[in-house]
Amino acid sequence: MVLFATQMLAQTPIVGEWITVDDATGEQTSVVRIYQADNGKYYGQIIELFGEGAAAAVCVACEGAEHNQPIVGLTIIRDMQLKDGELRGGKVLDPDNGKFYYGKIYLKDGKLVLRGSLDKAGLLGRSQTWLPKNK
Repeated sequence: MVLFATQMLAQTPIVGEWITVDDATGEQTSVVRIYQADNGKYYGQIIELFGEGAAAAVCVACEGAEHNQPIVGLTIIRDMQLKDGELRGGKVLDPDNGKFYYGKIYLKDGKLVLRGSLDKAGLLGRSQTWLPKNK
């Protein structure tokens, strides 16, 4: 019972389903479910893709175990840790180019901001704003 209560207190409003929005076009592209795993870290998995042919899309640009894997079901946010209301310290996979980036995730005005960068400090990168799916 104490363990369950501790896990509930540790939950962040970042956990849930988010509609991704392409930062270049403004189009909604997918739904990502962010969750806390048993190891205490946070992950995000694509659970739905929008657009024609999306259901059959695979990660052609990805390398290693992700190469040619279906994009629906792909874990794109990995090993994030909650610190000061933000998720940090993990990596974010961009299925469009198959590259991993340092990631930081936080809430702003009820929306999720994902910052992917080449450097740990977050100076060289870009941000996307995602919309809550069920709110």
